[in-house]
Amino acid sequence: MSTFDERKQIRQHRREQYVRLKNECSKMFPVVGSGKYITAPVITEDCQPIRNPVVALETNLDANANRTEMAKELTSNGPLDMKVVQWMHTLHQIGLYVKRTGRTLLFYNKPENLSKLQDILSVYAWIDIDVGYCQGMSDLCSPMIILLENEADAFWCFERLMRRLRGNFQCTETFVGVQTQLSNLATVTQVIDPKLHQHLETLGGGNYLFAFRMLIVLFRREFSFCDSLYLWEMMWALEYDPDLFSLYEELELNMEKAEGSKGKSKPTQKYRKYERENMKIKSVDAPLPISVFLVASVLKDKSSVLLHQARGLDDVVKILNDMTGNLDAKKACTGALKLHKKYVKAKTHCNSKSMG
Repeated sequence: MSTFDERKQIRQHRREQYVRLKNECSKMFPVVGSGKYITAPVITEDCQPIRNPVVALETNLDANANRTEMAKELTSNGPLDMKVVQWMHTLHQIGLYVKRTGRTLLFYNKPENLSKLQDILSVYAWIDIDVGYCQGMSDLCSPMIILLENEADAFWCFERLMRRLRGNFQCTETFVGVQTQLSNLATVTQVIDPKLHQHLETLGGGNYLFAFRMLIVLFRREFSFCDSLYLWEMMWALEYDPDLFSLYEELELNMEKAEGSKGKSKPTQKYRKYERENMKIKSVDAPLPISVFLVASVLKDKSSVLLHQARGLDDVVKILNDMTGNLDAKKACTGALKLHKKYVKAKTHCNSKSMG
């Protein structure tokens, strides 16, 4: 319900906020915002700055100049805060994945675009220290920079996307963030294709870890670049729920909106097709994201091949990897909606029986 002027004001405010955050990071480590990116550790395990980190310049050559000065600057204000140390440990990881991104997309042949990607991921790692940087985040961020010329706009699009997906990247020694979705995928496959599920379990793939990449980077590597963006748009449009807006607002505003909406019924016409189907399931659990059904759709499409040719998990991975770049986004999305409808029908029937 915002106006053009209000959105313009918000955009300008966020651009200024990004400049402040980037300057803050640049003061801590001058490579941020310098047109360079780090490809080797800049700090040791015992929190000592490395005096010769490998720094890639805009010319893609290692920089010998100013390394000593950079190392001195790190400790010029005394011992480093642990939050700063943790952030610095992620910088070279970001740089390595930024460099790999440059090999796969022509847009990133230009060093200034690689630098943008490095800076955005570095600033994000600073404001979300619990997640920092994890493998796959560059796949999610890189399209934002290609589509949005302004670096700050690209950053905030990525930051908002991470609000939806950051749970996938939160890992402990015993739990992988995306594990919940993998478990949901197993449940869905068991309902819609029990024979395939049983076969995968027999092969030792009942945890569905072979689908990890698809879920973590939202099919960025399984589909062509254009098709993956097309798929993202369709996914987010189908999942549209007016209440999702609250994820992108400040806490105080959320509370005000929640107070004002108490007791009000939700108008289903404001929800999109996928969410309207979810509302049919009377469950306290959060609805499954459409990405789970997209993976299930891909598996269903390859069910015959997997059943007849997969004799081990290596075969499963090979069959799925062979699809890379050859999948059709619209077909996958249509298949996902059909499977979702079948799943909702089965769940509704099951709930009715249990209540009876």
